[in-house]
Amino acid sequence: MKRKPYPKYKPSGVEWLGDVPENWQVKRLKTSALCWVSNVDKVPSEDELPVRLCNYTDVYYHDHILPDMGLMETTATADEIRRFGLQKGDVLITKDSEEWSDIAVPALVIEAAPDLVCGYHLAIIRAQPEALLGDYLLRAFQSCAINQQFQVAASGVTRYGLPKSSIGDAWLPIPPPSEQRAIAAFLDRETGRIDTLIAKKRELVERLKEKRTALISHTVTHGLPPEAAAKAGLPVNPPFKPSGIEWLGDIPKHWDVMALKWRSRCRSGDAIATDDVNPELTPERGVPVIGGNGVMGYCDSSNCEHPVLVIGRVGALCGNVHFIKPPAWITDNALVMCTDAATFSQKYLAAVLRTRNLNELADKTAQPLITGTRIRNERIPVPALPEQAAIAAYLAAETTKLDTLATKIEEAVERLREFRAALITAAVTGKIDVRNEVAS
Repeated sequence: MKRKPYPKYKPSGVEWLGDVPENWQVKRLKTSALCWVSNVDKVPSEDELPVRLCNYTDVYYHDHILPDMGLMETTATADEIRRFGLQKGDVLITKDSEEWSDIAVPALVIEAAPDLVCGYHLAIIRAQPEALLGDYLLRAFQSCAINQQFQVAASGVTRYGLPKSSIGDAWLPIPPPSEQRAIAAFLDRETGRIDTLIAKKRELVERLKEKRTALISHTVTHGLPPEAAAKAGLPVNPPFKPSGIEWLGDIPKHWDVMALKWRSRCRSGDAIATDDVNPELTPERGVPVIGGNGVMGYCDSSNCEHPVLVIGRVGALCGNVHFIKPPAWITDNALVMCTDAATFSQKYLAAVLRTRNLNELADKTAQPLITGTRIRNERIPVPALPEQAAIAAYLAAETTKLDTLATKIEEAVERLREFRAALITAAVTGKIDVRNEVAS
């Protein structure tokens, strides 16, 4: 639906804002609101009063703040409660962040309570009710055009902070209160519709991921479905036998079960190379470096001609299984699986190991770790090589279909998010007139 602009405009006097509706004002935020920064930490103390603390993540992940939304229970002094207690209509923003793009993310206090207090790393903005409404101010902070003032003002290198003075000095288009209410109501309605659609699409993506995982797990433990098996010249609906392995369950009767250690070895802290590349590689040579939780400078290369199977062995994500394309350098935090080509298809083996969830094998310490010995002690199902190849090819084709569909949905979600942001900016900067639309 194409929305109409206002009948008349005037210069705002602010270059990035351009023209604004004739009856709007453009003022610095401090002329219409009070701003202050909280210093209430999370640490409880016996000589303080119990409070519900609104923290950084509560603001970052929610548009609205309510006392009953599962806020942290801690303590604060009577003076802190007086200074940083929240009122209905207050807008909170993220004052500090590791990313400049996360500066000044807002949330609106919908309902107050005597023990509801603002936490550290947040700023409180309390509008003067006769001039500025919190509902409208929330949407103004969500506008990309207005929010960029705060991102530019934030300073830092590894962590960014927004000075209090920069909050109050920001320029803000201010419609009459009746129009602020109309804009807020319009955006509540429209963003609610968009958010509902986004949630449904993300739910669909999650179901696709679950289907993908189930497909891989069932295929590498039970074999191909009848139609695919017949097409590959393999047994259709074969009889099953107990595998003797709890996570694996029953497997086709003609499959073997084998410990990896009989047909594999692991290595790390070494270089891997193709036949035509000098194997004496070091990280200084500019090759990708493979670590425990991921890879710097490489993409998953399961479709390359000779992929190498790598497993992370140290860190929170240890047990993740990657394919890499040589040349590359493997740190001590990752393992290269070297297997007998006459026994295992690398792509089939990767699918089995991902199904196994190797993270369960890690020592759960401050720094989780999986040893190569534990991985090699794993017993896995082993079909004949032609069946492994058929399973790998089938999974590649089917997961590609699911991944393509999921990617299209994610792209649609991103377009909806962009439309949502553009709609908010257009409304709070007066580029569209929503007064009659709300009234109707």
